[in-house]
Amino acid sequence: MERLETAGAAGSSSNTDSRPSEVFMSLAVNPAYVWPVVLLLASNVFMTFAWYGHLKFTSSPLYIVIVASWGIAFFEYWLAVPANRIGHSVYSAAQLKTMQEVITLSVFVIFSVFWLKEPLGWHQLIGFALIALGASFIFKG
Repeated sequence: MERLETAGAAGSSSNTDSRPSEVFMSLAVNPAYVWPVVLLLASNVFMTFAWYGHLKFTSSPLYIVIVASWGIAFFEYWLAVPANRIGHSVYSAAQLKTMQEVITLSVFVIFSVFWLKEPLGWHQLIGFALIALGASFIFKG
């Protein structure tokens, strides 16, 4: 970074290393890193309801469930496509897909417990943790 030089009364210059604007700029986060995560999180909420929400309504005819799920998924695409378009400026396609899968599992765990009222066992937690561990390698180097 460039240093600010200011002329003193005697014509000398002094260097200033800490400027408040530089400190705040270094703390700023590029929105292209954040928006994909936010949009993928929201899109996965829609997609989880589209794919699994109907399991609480087993008496509904299948064709109605399909149309309703398709309608919900429409809104998921309105979030997922921009997430990937924005995110691809800072993440690779593999990183975006990995991020989406980990977010999907996280959303699904919450959905399964609170919407479907299904207990979450150790086997599922260990399996999901291993998937997340494997996914972490995509973001290395």
